[in-house]
Amino acid sequence: MHSVLVASSKGGCGKSTIATQLAAWAAVSGRRAVLVDLDPQGSSMRWCERRALSTAAPVLGLQGEDGRWQRRVPEDAEWLLFDAPAGSQPATLKAVIERVDALLVPVLPSAFDLEATAGFLDALSTHKRLADRSLSVGLVANRVRANTQASQRALAQLAQWPYPLRAELRDSQSYVLLAALGKGLFDYDNEAVRAQAEPWRPLLQWLSRSHRTARRG
Repeated sequence: MHSVLVASSKGGCGKSTIATQLAAWAAVSGRRAVLVDLDPQGSSMRWCERRALSTAAPVLGLQGEDGRWQRRVPEDAEWLLFDAPAGSQPATLKAVIERVDALLVPVLPSAFDLEATAGFLDALSTHKRLADRSLSVGLVANRVRANTQASQRALAQLAQWPYPLRAELRDSQSYVLLAALGKGLFDYDNEAVRAQAEPWRPLLQWLSRSHRTARRG
């Protein structure tokens, strides 16, 4: 089983969007996907419920607040994704960080988001799994507007950080519509959607590599 945590201390940075898109990709690829919603708001849970009514590639949603999700994960689960709540810190996510193969940290191209994310990563750096390199950490620049100075400054700053930037996802209203439908980009196959899905490819390739590395370890 491959396990991925999507987390940040900053609210509104796109954690649920990224977690649900990855879950949709896994399901469409024929893998048994489980999405554990650690956020009391339950956005990912509602997405899973809508998806079950609209597609032949469902994602099992589990509420993770009470900690009982571990007993509900099917034995044949292949991808296990965690959507962390806003305001999370590595200390509050310790139990999940201990078991995942990869941690994705979304960040928006703004000074406030960069500052909040830097604090989250500083706290994470003291975790023993960073010291022994058993946890893969990747940054995801989210809602990037390629032609704006703010986005260019943010990308330049992220390039200097000690964790690699794994994807630059464009700002798009498509994700709002997809969330309402319980769908992901990878549920569709047309030219417009393929163009939007392309920036996800480096991230998906990295996650697949991190899975193989974790299995060898």
